[in-house]
Amino acid sequence: MRKNIIAGNWKMNTTLSEGLALAKGLDEALKGKTLKCDVVIGTPFTHLASVAAAIDTKRIGVAAQNCADKDKGAYTGEVSAAMVASTGAEYVILGHSERRQYYHETSVTLEAKVNLALANGLTPIFCIGEVLAEREAGKHFEVVDEQVRTALFDLSPEDFSKIVIAYEPVWAIGTGKTATADQAQEIHAHIRKTLAAKYGDVIANDTTILYGGSMNAENAKDLVAKPDVDGGLIGGASLSVEKFLPIIEAF
Repeated sequence: MRKNIIAGNWKMNTTLSEGLALAKGLDEALKGKTLKCDVVIGTPFTHLASVAAAIDTKRIGVAAQNCADKDKGAYTGEVSAAMVASTGAEYVILGHSERRQYYHETSVTLEAKVNLALANGLTPIFCIGEVLAEREAGKHFEVVDEQVRTALFDLSPEDFSKIVIAYEPVWAIGTGKTATADQAQEIHAHIRKTLAAKYGDVIANDTTILYGGSMNAENAKDLVAKPDVDGGLIGGASLSVEKFLPIIEAF
């Protein structure tokens, strides 16, 4: 079912002790609050088990930032979906623009990762989005459609219904630029229409679509007020309880 979610992506930040302090601080800050969204934190692999054991995972879900496209084997340095699930994590962020750009992840690779994540009981937060040149060329609808179709549209309706989509305008990540609330609504509505054409209105309307481009305390309320924006995938602001909490409370 469609949920409101605010998910933090810590990226390659915090040592284990720093990450534990951050997670515990957020857990304490949320204690006793009546939340109108689910809260998720995406920690480095090294933190997953420790963070999951240190917080109330009924209050805060734990996500890995990636997983391997192989089940197991001689793949030095990789972390499988099964390994992620064994830590107590419930989510995995897949297809982030930084993974696509720096590590050349393709739709073929991402399709395999999504399938393995689902097979191991993880909820994929699947990232899509265009770069500035594509936005300026008016190709942003085309780009997100291709990213969804090539990596996700071989899923059964049952499996697709377990996916969370995160739309991230790549030109707005870490730049201080943000799509306006109207721009975010426009493309989120388009994504939902694309999903409906494949899986029908019920599944499309039940799919959570997050906005992932420099959401902060100042713009969060305007963004999540839009009918097709179901929350956010938050980068830098999630590294501070003081900055992350107002985004959570935007609902």
